[in-house]
Amino acid sequence: MVQFPKTILPLLLCFLISLLFDLAFADPPYWKCSGNVSNYADNSTFQKNLRSLLISLPSNASVSKLYNTSTGNDPADRVYGLYMCLNYVTNETCRDCINTAQSAIVTLCPSSKEAVVWEEMCQLRYSDANFFGKLNVADNIPLDNKKNISDPEKFESVVNETLRGLAKQAAYNLSAKMYATRDVPFEDKVVYALVQCTTDLSGDDCGHCLQKAIKDVLREFYFSIGARLLSRSCYVRYELYAFYDGATEASISSNPNNNKGDGRGRKIWMITILTIVSACLAILVLGSCVCLAKRRNKMGNSENLGPNALLPEQSFKRRSPKAQEYPYISLASIHAATNKFSDSNKLGEGGFGPVYKGILSDGKEVAIKRLSSCSEQGAEEFTNEVLLILKLQHKNLVRLLGFCVDGEEKLLVYEYMPNSSLDVILFDSKKRAQLDWSRRLNIISGIARGILYLHEDSRLRIIHRDLKASNVLLDNDMNPKISDFGMARIFSGSEGQANTAIIVGTYGYMAPEYAMEGIYSVKSDVYGFGVLLLEIITGRRNAGFHRIKRVPSLVVSAWQVWNEGKGLELLDPLLLDSCDPDEFLRYLHIGLLCVQEDAQDRPTMSSVVVMLRSETVTLNQPEKPALSMGRFTDHNVEATDNNSINGLTVSGVMPR
Repeated sequence: MVQFPKTILPLLLCFLISLLFDLAFADPPYWKCSGNVSNYADNSTFQKNLRSLLISLPSNASVSKLYNTSTGNDPADRVYGLYMCLNYVTNETCRDCINTAQSAIVTLCPSSKEAVVWEEMCQLRYSDANFFGKLNVADNIPLDNKKNISDPEKFESVVNETLRGLAKQAAYNLSAKMYATRDVPFEDKVVYALVQCTTDLSGDDCGHCLQKAIKDVLREFYFSIGARLLSRSCYVRYELYAFYDGATEASISSNPNNNKGDGRGRKIWMITILTIVSACLAILVLGSCVCLAKRRNKMGNSENLGPNALLPEQSFKRRSPKAQEYPYISLASIHAATNKFSDSNKLGEGGFGPVYKGILSDGKEVAIKRLSSCSEQGAEEFTNEVLLILKLQHKNLVRLLGFCVDGEEKLLVYEYMPNSSLDVILFDSKKRAQLDWSRRLNIISGIARGILYLHEDSRLRIIHRDLKASNVLLDNDMNPKISDFGMARIFSGSEGQANTAIIVGTYGYMAPEYAMEGIYSVKSDVYGFGVLLLEIITGRRNAGFHRIKRVPSLVVSAWQVWNEGKGLELLDPLLLDSCDPDEFLRYLHIGLLCVQEDAQDRPTMSSVVVMLRSETVTLNQPEKPALSMGRFTDHNVEATDNNSINGLTVSGVMPR
């Protein structure tokens, strides 16, 4: 028997794996790299940030079909990443596809600071420049089925009309969520078509991307029985068989019309072999890791974790399997990050306890929310907040980086927002000057998109129940991020409203039906958003407004001056140079529509977003708001210091 030197076997194994890898991914993926123009060095900070970003994506794909994020503190080394799965695939398929894509992209585009990879069911891209919300139609890749249609001119007309109709539906119908499919008859066949945009785009950009994609693919392949176009910002495909809405991988593979069906059997066979080989290696590596872990545990690890830290973590993971993919941060690490919760690190006091600034061992700045021992948010609300945020991914929602449960300590670790919360700036006469009209509109629009995501676009339907200025955080560019989900509640698809005997939230932002009857729904959040909008454009606090004017609240005052044709009296004097009076009155009008007394009269958040985007939308005449919300004792008292007036937060533990 031939004996190989010990060094030959590992080399042969590596060669086999690399060969299988190349064969398995020969068709697809498709990719574009930045080339040698912009490369990163091995072991650089950029490479470490990229690796960290790519590793985090598959777990997010388990709960969201589209996600964008960035990693890195230094702008020179920051990495921006985004993935999109086709909307019809399952979350599990999405996760597997992104897992494949993140492995492929570093192999296909080594050292590139910008790259994009398209797999069969998803795409993944990253860059050293912030591309979120920016349209990119460069280097579109059209692909076709090699079989031709017998009547190409007639076929092209049907496909063109179908795709353009879908493009309008995806781009401008908010309920479509930038995704649309349709099947139309053609002679004795059926044409199946699909379009999809990345949801960080505006409606106009989505429409432009799809129109360009349709033009590109039909110019090249109008005579083909099937084709698709891969773009960084959108995706277009049509076939003569059902490739979406439950079409299985097997049915697509066996269909003769599949664009790339010839090589799929070989690909699946190769992937199977690769999986078996990889599994064997993984078992060996895992066994080694287990042995090392046992050895380290015997030596003790009290420096990083307290003696009881693993028990709460394991309890939490038993309750939420998804939490196993999320970072548990030890109390010792948090003590080190905050200098043991020193007063110099304290950022403020929230409804559930203090918030501290911290710096983790990797240099990342974070905000750490510490549940007060006397707080009314118990383990139930704390766990509720963690479980909710685990499932939420949107650029206008604050990002949870980790959590800790150790004895009496319950802590949440968030991304750090350098500009604090909206109320800190908005209700300070000096700081408010930073918020010109344009920035205020951006904040309003961002909050609206975040709430719309909670109500309609996330995997869950979520009612926040405590929307207020102090729960809106501002990043470096004054972009808003909604925070504090301790009072949020999940609705099932069939539920329209719910009722509770215990009221939680903040007077001044509560919808009247919730404050008085305990009824809450998506319209409760619309009311809170309306109050926020009025506060943002006027620079005045709703709660405590009675101390400045002889009316119970800002909401009531807005209603009165609106009906008297004197709405501009509420215009923040600091906006005189940057605000168009007509635009101010339009936003005042939208705010009043949101705070109407009858919940049925209030618009949905999808309608609100349309109103904010388009000046051509006709606005209904608002009905009166509730006379007053909150407990006011003297409507005639003049305030000497408006900044000292705080809304009263009322909280209670909800029965489950």
